[in-house]
Parts: sequence; structure tokens; C-alpha cells
Amino acid sequence: MALFALKRLGSMILVLFAVSVLTFLIFNVLPSGDPAVRMAGKQPTETQIEAIRVEWGFDQPIYVQYEKTMQNMFSGDMISYFNQLNVVEEIWKGVPRTFALAIGAAIIWMAFAIALGVWSAMRAGGVSDGMLNVFALIGISMPVFWLGALMNQYLGFELTQILGFELFPNGGYVEFSVSPFEWFHHLLLPWFALSVLFIGFYSRVLRANILETMDEDYVRTARAKGLSERRVMLSHVLRNSMISVVTLWGLDFAVVVGGGAILTETVFNLQGVGQYAADAIGQLDQPPIMAVTMFGAFFVVFFNALIDIVYAALDPRIRLQDGDTAL
Repeated sequence: MALFALKRLGSMILVLFAVSVLTFLIFNVLPSGDPAVRMAGKQPTETQIEAIRVEWGFDQPIYVQYEKTMQNMFSGDMISYFNQLNVVEEIWKGVPRTFALAIGAAIIWMAFAIALGVWSAMRAGGVSDGMLNVFALIGISMPVFWLGALMNQYLGFELTQILGFELFPNGGYVEFSVSPFEWFHHLLLPWFALSVLFIGFYSRVLRANILETMDEDYVRTARAKGLSERRVMLSHVLRNSMISVVTLWGLDFAVVVGGGAILTETVFNLQGVGQYAADAIGQLDQPPIMAVTMFGAFFVVFFNALIDIVYAALDPRIRLQDGDTAL
């Protein structure tokens, strides 16, 4: 088991290294990728551009630039090319906002997905099942930025004009330490905007899993023993049907934290890590893009490796397939 865990952690390090190299190379081979030219402003002279290259080390070989960039990132000394602010400090400022958005949305989409998935499976083939299927497909099909913009406009602005008071804030963020109620109030719309797609997808996956599990022999045996339908559903069917859903939840949560909420943060002006990345991409500012990419990649590969290790602990066959021993 220890060998299996070490292999997964080793592969995680290799993936992070590959992501860092690819991200660095992409922004150095772009046609307009020379940061010295962009930093020099409009109509710069060659002397100004060359002075910036020397000052920032852009005249060094690309492998030297990469090494310096990574050293600055892990030492916390990485500086943005454009606003001259410390990139690591700026990311840490946005981390609580991104985590608040991701955790709240993840709880909402999992709770609604379980409720709707179970309801739909118990009424498979009925009218309510068909209606839930339609609503799930609509939710999956709606882009989060479009849904967020509609919610922000009509629930955050138009509804306020009609009612004469603010039922839902029109974007922005309030720190939890300032006002827990306003923190919750300002995150309601972003939470639901980000959750809709996942609710539709997860409820469909859970419904299919439940219907498949209900035909298993151990479920029929439980019913034959006289167990109530509720106990059969909760203790046998739902418990086993949730395995793949929990796996998806872990990976999707990592993606959301690592930058999957970038559009939601931008629409609702939450000033989290995702919005910071969007601003950096607009300026082709390499240090923030590199740092945010590594931030997101870490969460994705970490959760992926963690899930593999947990599965291997629960099922020795996985370790055997990987060349490890069952012990």
C-alpha cells in the first residue's frame, strides 16, 4: 500500500512539473509573448525594450528564465510584470473568496443532486421523472456565465428596482469577519449559478446508478428479508450508488477551486483567484498565470491521487493491477 501511495505521489509531482513547463513555454512562444514589449507600453523604443529585458532577465536563456520563475514562485518572491505586486500574496488574498464560493456551491449541488436523483429513480418512467430529466438537461446546457449574468441582472438589479429594496445583491463580496449575514447574502446567487450545471449532471448519474443497483441480488435479498423500502434504499441502494458520484464530486470540487469558477467570480465580481487569473490572462501577465495554473493543477492532481489511494485501500485489486502486492 505504501508503495502504491508513493507511486501516485510521484506521478503527481511529474504532472505538476509538466504543467509548469508547458504553461511557461506557451507564454514564451506566443507571437506577442515577449513580456518586455508589452511592459514597455505604446510606441516604445528598442532601447527601452532592451533595458526592460536586462532588468527582468528576459535576455537570459529560456531554461534560466524558467528556473528563476519557479524559484520565485516557491520562495514567494514572484512579482507581476504589470502592477509590480507580489503574485503569491495576491493569490492568498483571493483564496478565501474562491473557497467560500466552491464549498458553498459544492454542498448545494450535492444536496440537490441526491434529492432529485433519488426522487427521479423512485419514479422512473413517470411524469415527474420526465420533467426532472428535462430540467436537468436544461441545467447542463446553460453556460454558467450566461446564467450568472441573467441572475445578476434580473434578480440582483431588476428585482431591486421593482421591490424597492435589495432582495439579492448585484454582485460584490463581503468578508465573513465583517458580517456573516452579508457574506451569506452576497454568495447566494453565485452559489446557485455555479451549482446548476452540476445538479443536472449529478442527478442524472445518480439516477442511473440507483436504477442499476436496484437490480442487484443483494438488494433483492434485503427486500426478501422484510426490510422496509426506505431502509433498503438508504442502507443498500443509495450507499453503493454514491461511490462514483463522490468520486466526481471530489474531482469537480478540485477543478472549481483551481479555476473552474473563473467565470462565476468574474460575473459576480467576487475578486477571487479565478478573477485574478482572468485579469492576468487579459494582460498576458505570465507570473500570475503561471502561479494560478500551478495552484489549480495542484488541487486537481492532489484530489485525483487521494481518490486513487483511498480506492486502493478499500479494494486491494486496484493495487494488484498496478503491480503492487495485496499487503
